[in-house]
Amino acid sequence: MLKKQILLTNDDGIRSPGLWAAAKALSTIGYVTVAAPREQSSAMSRAMPITSDGIIKEETVHVNGQDWQVYAVGGSPAQAVQHGVLRILDIKPDLVVSGINYGENLAFGTGVSGTVGAAMEGVSLGAPALAISLETKKEHHLSYSDDVDFSTAAYFTALFAKKILEKKFPPQVQLLKVDVPSQADEKTPWRMTRLSPNLYYRAVTDRNAPWDEPSVLDYEVGINEEIEPDDTDVYAIHKRREVSVTPLTLDFSARVDLKEFGEFLRE
Repeated sequence: MLKKQILLTNDDGIRSPGLWAAAKALSTIGYVTVAAPREQSSAMSRAMPITSDGIIKEETVHVNGQDWQVYAVGGSPAQAVQHGVLRILDIKPDLVVSGINYGENLAFGTGVSGTVGAAMEGVSLGAPALAISLETKKEHHLSYSDDVDFSTAAYFTALFAKKILEKKFPPQVQLLKVDVPSQADEKTPWRMTRLSPNLYYRAVTDRNAPWDEPSVLDYEVGINEEIEPDDTDVYAIHKRREVSVTPLTLDFSARVDLKEFGEFLRE
């Protein structure tokens, strides 16, 4: 039997320890090709910047006693997937994996995530996909800190990648978003969840800052457990401290009866 072809990417960039933890774990179940953004590219969603140079540089990275031939792509996470599928690989991958991300991707913030955006691009190109993130302190979100232990998240990366490769998604599911609590271990239960309908990352700014001077919008985690439904990704991570597994689809269509809604608009 031919080894499964796995395209691995991320949004933290080609040098991220989270990427290499995923590569090592995935190499036990398939042939891994790494094509990731050359630079840190967090929060780019599924962006396709026309300013990206699209330059692909093949590099050798020594990780855990092994040399990896990898591809650093001048572009966004989604563009790295495009280059991986359309230019680097000779055949369509059996699976696209994005991660492991520094920081959880929950609730409405999922739409901002470059990790999830890369997985979505994989789906658009015909492959099932997995986006995986590890809960970390905010100070680590844009770092390559060695203080973050990716071993448990790597375990769950391989676990769910294997499940996806062995099974076929039903038509209404196209990718999985997996978020791992910071204190989880391999025995931590996982739970099926939906996206929280509440804000998770809240934008923070200084309203009094002069408009003609640079002002970077910041963010903070702001949750209200009293109003958080018990079947969401936020509840699983923060209240249950369990691994959140959320099935997603690229179909943004509202789940309404179109005829009834049309009549509503005509009233």
